[in-house]
Amino acid sequence: MERRACEELEGCGRERSQNRDRDWGRNKDRGCGRDRGWDRDWGRDRDCDRSWNQGCGWDSGRGRDRGNGRGRNRDGGEYTVSELAELSGCTVRTLHHYDELGLVRARRSANGYRRYGSAEVDRLQQVLLYREAEMPLSDIKRLLDDPSFDARTALVGHLRELRARRGRLDGLIASVEKTLASMEGRAGMKDEERFEAFKRGLVEKNERRFGAEARERWGSEAVDASNAKVRGMTEGQYERAQALEQEVKDALAAALATGDPAGAEARRAADLHRQWLCCFWQDGAYSKEAHRGLAETYVADERFKAYYDDVAPGAAEFLRDAICAYCA
Repeated sequence: MERRACEELEGCGRERSQNRDRDWGRNKDRGCGRDRGWDRDWGRDRDCDRSWNQGCGWDSGRGRDRGNGRGRNRDGGEYTVSELAELSGCTVRTLHHYDELGLVRARRSANGYRRYGSAEVDRLQQVLLYREAEMPLSDIKRLLDDPSFDARTALVGHLRELRARRGRLDGLIASVEKTLASMEGRAGMKDEERFEAFKRGLVEKNERRFGAEARERWGSEAVDASNAKVRGMTEGQYERAQALEQEVKDALAAALATGDPAGAEARRAADLHRQWLCCFWQDGAYSKEAHRGLAETYVADERFKAYYDDVAPGAAEFLRDAICAYCA
């Protein structure tokens, strides 16, 4: 048995010890005859006969990738869909979805399998960065397909956003540390400090998602004034704004059930929405015209539409109609 095992291993170009040969021989009748620890060492041999692996049903990709230079560490080579999924952290299903949308198109091999090259890998990275910023897929596709899109400029923007996010997280960490110190009697903490990081995070999130459009539409002065108002909120004002946001959603759901955007329930939802806006808009900035204009974006902009349609399908359009009736 030992001699037979040695003869079969000669093709691998590596001499095995008698103990390993004997173990291999004893186990041959149990699932292609290999001790797992020994097999891992043997699988590292790049010169071993690949067909022998296949005959044992072991060719799972570990030895294959190491042996032919097509492993996951290659830069500029091609990836299968499963390899790219592992590399990027996406699921295979997500990559298939991106392919169907034309967001990250795979090339097809001669046998019809998906293959991804360096251009597709670069594009997937951009997609994931924009998804991290909560941008809808339709907007990402439109942006990346724009002939004027510049990858370097986009990455500079991503870096700026990530640094801002890191600053927000640092603020949250500092807030938690101060709270713990206060609870443990090691230091005092003002009420204003408890919410400072949350308010700063809210401003940064709004700037990241809507800042450029808001400044173009209403002007930088108005946006800066609104941001300053949020940062200057007291604890009570901040909590009131958070509570109003949920009240708007609850009232919108109740009004939507009536089907009448001009009814009493709809007017209540629109009035709560006005109160909520006034928590953030600078004093004196509210007008019915501005309210109606904002309501139109709830249908035209997919980000707003998705936010309100999360209450119920059609809620964004219903709210727009309710606000228009309220402001008539």
